[in-house]
Amino acid sequence: MTTTTLTKQQPATADTGTTVPYAARIDHVSKSFGRTGAQQHVLDDISIDVAPGEFVCLLGASGCGKSTLLNLVAGLDAPSAGAIETPGGRPALMFQEHALFPWLTAGRNIELALRLRGVPRAERREEAERLLELVRLKGAHGKRVHELSGGMRQRVAMARALAQDSQLLLMDEPFAALDAITRDVLHDELTRIWRETNLSVLFVTHNVREAVRLAERVVLLSSRPGRIAREWRVDIPQPRRIEDAAVADLSIEITEQLRGEIRRHGQH
Repeated sequence: MTTTTLTKQQPATADTGTTVPYAARIDHVSKSFGRTGAQQHVLDDISIDVAPGEFVCLLGASGCGKSTLLNLVAGLDAPSAGAIETPGGRPALMFQEHALFPWLTAGRNIELALRLRGVPRAERREEAERLLELVRLKGAHGKRVHELSGGMRQRVAMARALAQDSQLLLMDEPFAALDAITRDVLHDELTRIWRETNLSVLFVTHNVREAVRLAERVVLLSSRPGRIAREWRVDIPQPRRIEDAAVADLSIEITEQLRGEIRRHGQH
C-alpha cells in the first residue's frame, strides 16, 4: 500500500542520486519580453541558491520582476538567458488568488491535486483530511468554496500546494488580499508548517515587514530590469511577531534601501 503521509522533506538529490546543496538554483538568469529591437528587459543576471529547508523572500517594488522570476522557477516560462535547476522535481506554486475550483468542495480541491500526483483513489480522502487538519481546517472537507472566508480559502490553497508533495514551495504574494489580522494568523501557520515539514520556500512579497517576519533570508530586487540589489540574513529567532522591535528595526533598514532603489530608477 502506498503511503501518502507528508513527512519532513529530505534534501534534494540530483539524477545521479547524490545530495545537492540547494533546492533551487537560479544561475545568471535574465528575461526579456517582446520582439527583437523592441524588447522589454524584466530580469537581468539573477543568481540565487535556495538551500534545502530554507525560507527565502524575494522583495521589491511592484513591477520589478518578482512574479516573473517565480514563474520561471515554476517552469511556467523559460528564461531568455541563464539556467534554473530544481533537483527535487517540479515545485508547488501558490498564488495571491486561491484559484480553487468553486464547484468542488475544499476536500475535493485537494484530492484533485492528489489524483494528479498519482495517489490511489482509496487513499485520497484520508490524505486530504490530514492536510486540512495540518492547516487547521479539520472538518472542512465537505465545505464549498463560497462557504469559506478569505483566510480559509488560502488555507485550502496551501493544503492543495502541500498535496503536490514537492520539496520546494513557491508563493506569490499569497496573503496580500487578506486583512491584517487574518494575514498575521496565516504567517503563524505558514511558519509552523514550514518548520514541521522542512520545506524550502521561495516567497514573493512587496511587504517589507512580512518578509522580515517570515524569512531566513531576504533578497531585494531593484526596479526594472530586476537585479539583486542586496541580501539580508535574518537571524531573529522564530517565532517572530510583526510588531517585534527587532523585526521593526530590520524592516526600517530594508525599507530605506528599497526607497533608494525606487528613487534610483525613477519610480514613484
